[in-house]
Amino acid sequence: MKSKTILKETKHFVKMELRGWSFWEVFWLMVVFSIIGINAVVFKDSNAAVISAICGILYTFIAGKGKVSCYFFGLLGSGFYVYLAFKNALYGNMLLYAGYYIPMQIVGIFKWSEHLKWKSHEIYKTSLKLDEFLNLAVIALMGCAGAIFLLKFLHDPSPVIDGITTVLSLIGMYLTVRRCIEQWEVWIVVNALSIIMWLKAALHGGKVYSTVIMWTVYFILGIYFYIKWYRELETQNSAEY
Repeated sequence: MKSKTILKETKHFVKMELRGWSFWEVFWLMVVFSIIGINAVVFKDSNAAVISAICGILYTFIAGKGKVSCYFFGLLGSGFYVYLAFKNALYGNMLLYAGYYIPMQIVGIFKWSEHLKWKSHEIYKTSLKLDEFLNLAVIALMGCAGAIFLLKFLHDPSPVIDGITTVLSLIGMYLTVRRCIEQWEVWIVVNALSIIMWLKAALHGGKVYSTVIMWTVYFILGIYFYIKWYRELETQNSAEY
């Protein structure tokens, strides 16, 4: 009886997570995955880079749609990304994912589950107050300066980009768990810099072309979901007044 209840709840969860996908969203994802697959064959990309890219893109896309299941793909993709960052001596990113992203994604599962819309099973979106935004901006500036100094001391090959992306990613993940629209502004900056960082790694012989594609897709998704969340928050706020 208990197993039947679990199966029923699982089916309901999967059904709700798959709700709300448009034809073009699914089509776009299939095109991206096809590009990653072709790239992996042509350039003999590493399996870890391919799996990390696919899981990472699914995580970002599903997170943008406000679905809790994003974190399951995030956890799997983060594990492979840790391995890739270590292999390419990007220690800031490695420590970020292993020591922060993975634990925060576990927290995110529980936090998001507490703020779901009953009908769509999507999260309620929020935005920062002005004082919160200013406090985070100061923390970001101080954190970036400190991280760059530390990574230079550790002989990181890309201390500036690695340091900035590491600190902003900490803030971005915090904002993600809090369901704040400002996360997308942070991720757009992180994704743009990460494209440059991983492109350098690829040009120096690293088999990480799928990772470059992944960050490029992240950048596009960041812009797409910022606009989507902005419109939804406008509708949500106008309905409250």
